[in-house]
Amino acid sequence: MGRVLQPILAGVVLAVVGFASSFAVVLAGLRAVGADQAQATSGLLALCLAMGILGIVLGLRYRMPMSVAWSTPGAALLASIGSDGADHRADYRAALGAFAVTGLLFVLAGLSDRFSRLLHAIPAPLAGAMLAGVLLPLCLAPVQAVVQFPGPAIPIVVAWAVLFRFARRWAVPGALVVAVAVILLTQPRAEHGGGLWPAVTVEAPAFSVGAVVGIAIPLFIVTMASQNVAGMSMLATYGYHPRLRPILTSTGLATIAVAPFGGHAVNLAAITTALAAGPDAHPDRERRWIASVTGGVVYIVLGLSIGLTVSLIAGSPPLLIETVAGLALLATLGSAVQAAVANEGERDAAVVTFVVTASGIAPFGIGAAFWGLAAGLAFRALLGRRRNPATAAEASSATPSASGSAPEPVPDSAPVREPVSGLTGKPDISR
Repeated sequence: MGRVLQPILAGVVLAVVGFASSFAVVLAGLRAVGADQAQATSGLLALCLAMGILGIVLGLRYRMPMSVAWSTPGAALLASIGSDGADHRADYRAALGAFAVTGLLFVLAGLSDRFSRLLHAIPAPLAGAMLAGVLLPLCLAPVQAVVQFPGPAIPIVVAWAVLFRFARRWAVPGALVVAVAVILLTQPRAEHGGGLWPAVTVEAPAFSVGAVVGIAIPLFIVTMASQNVAGMSMLATYGYHPRLRPILTSTGLATIAVAPFGGHAVNLAAITTALAAGPDAHPDRERRWIASVTGGVVYIVLGLSIGLTVSLIAGSPPLLIETVAGLALLATLGSAVQAAVANEGERDAAVVTFVVTASGIAPFGIGAAFWGLAAGLAFRALLGRRRNPATAAEASSATPSASGSAPEPVPDSAPVREPVSGLTGKPDISR
């Protein structure tokens, strides 16, 4: 029973955390491009169903913990763009057309071998550093919550710490149970006018050059740079090397399908992938796919009960839910830091990647993960010619053979070491 129960609980945690930590951003983004409350809620429902179905299908098909999510950076981008026209319905229909074009761009990227080769060229230490930079702000949430909301936050942290000491596999589920209890007992309920059951709205997308240039292309770039690249990095960190083509084509087709209902973008998850792929999901890495499949089921349930879900969660500080996620990801953060600095020859570039990623900057609406990776690669190229022979030889000896095959999986009891020579691990990832 424990072989199944632990990843099931991990799947429940990842779905609740993924939904609760960012649904408000998605609603705000859709409202900003002209959706009314019913249309925005419909978009949230469509996204939950797409995420759930894809998470189940990909997990069962490939037996890997591939968590699917909506594009939170993309929603933040929509909120910053806004709707500046007088006809909000026309603006919204144009936004839906831009969402569909974004999905088409995902499909085209999935069919491109060039994009696969680009991902394969990313060194593993830099991928680990980017992962650590992405996780650091969320792992700080428990500390911030204890200071800002000591009453509800301290019981969550104490429950996690005690269970971590005596029954580690129950630490995160226990913290989530305490968090839900605290929310129910102490937080005011938020009013939600959409009722307990979702109302589906459908609009025919309209296509315009302005929306394609102003929404579709930025949304595509932000989602690819901030979500898909980071998601592939997290999977590679734990020794999973799924083919890129089915991920991008399936999420692209799903994005096209949900666009008329208000969904903006579906993609490979970043942070929730770490919740499913790490050893806390299950000691046996061959069983962790159950977590992502369970997460898919929970996403569907959350979507179908969207009114009740939003009314419950909206009344609590997001930091409380993020506290559970931060506690769950502490071990992953430690493993990512170790993978980033283990290779002395790559350490300086990895530190640059980590610092820039953790800064949270977002020039041009593109998230810090992309800029951190770009800065690390640029610094690595700058240092490449100055590296002394001993350091170069050491870095070379730490690199797997040129055959492109992945090394043996890392034991779950040990920290995650550098698993592959590049982010994707296999040169034929898109085939």
